[in-house]
Amino acid sequence: MSGKDTSKRGARAERAERAERVELTPAEVIAVFGPTASGKSAVAEAVAARLETEVVSVDALQVYRGLPILTNQPTHPTRLVAIRSPAEQMTVGEFAPLAHGEIDSLIDTRGAAVVTGGTGLYLRAALTDLDLPPAVDRETLERVERAVDLDAAAAHERLSELDPAAAAAVHRNDRQRLVRALALAESGGSLARAVDRLWSGETRRPTLVVGLVVQPEELDRRIRERAQQMFETGVVDEVRLALGQPLARTVGKALGLEEIASLEPGEALERLVTRTRRYARYQRKWMQRIPGIVLLDGARDAGTVADEVVARGRRRPVARGGIV
Repeated sequence: MSGKDTSKRGARAERAERAERVELTPAEVIAVFGPTASGKSAVAEAVAARLETEVVSVDALQVYRGLPILTNQPTHPTRLVAIRSPAEQMTVGEFAPLAHGEIDSLIDTRGAAVVTGGTGLYLRAALTDLDLPPAVDRETLERVERAVDLDAAAAHERLSELDPAAAAAVHRNDRQRLVRALALAESGGSLARAVDRLWSGETRRPTLVVGLVVQPEELDRRIRERAQQMFETGVVDEVRLALGQPLARTVGKALGLEEIASLEPGEALERLVTRTRRYARYQRKWMQRIPGIVLLDGARDAGTVADEVVARGRRRPVARGGIV
């Protein structure tokens, strides 16, 4: 083979390598996700301090006023925390533009935004332009809830007739999603389209999503410690005061609310720990489904994790509009 042919082959290989090379783009948005008690708030705050910006909460319950202990609201100033009355329902469709506005404002004024929270759907809604289903009127929702509670199998069969794609994605024993899917189908919408979009890798801004991994035994210990601290700092009185006023559906389902309201403190504590551990397992499964997420050891000091997150965000490889 001649030197000329070798040179041509080498040039072609170099061009191909350049074409495959992913553009290095700094992240404008850094999102920190993880199960309850994984330390995501502390890491997010440390990242925000290093980037001289602020944190935007993407937690479905922290948006409500009046339950700072029960919903573990941060003491550090955080956007979209305690912005709504506990009597007023917040939907993900209403939340998304609020989150987009706060994120865009921080990027425009500070150059970056940090997002954190334990509600997976709110996280994805904040990071992407989801094609969210329309709101369902209360009458339809209550009618569907009664139908599902009466006969879930029949309700799922009805969903199969109206929206086969949604029925294939929702198990008949998953009450919450079955109610939502059937209510949407009855209203002319579809849960399936939103689910397809939800797991897309596209984001509104160049984004790095990190997930904090903590071993189950350590996470269980942290959950119990946090629950005990809640009782020591007055969560019982907080719940009693909250129950003296109307509560939105989401608030009424908050972890621990029913137990604290109806049981003795010792038993309520144990029930809260059990439910929170179960929810943390669900969050870990959710975390594994987020496209492109970078998993980091969350057992380390928050500052150490934050340093790694910032370094990764600065050299983040990304295809246009996608997550690393």
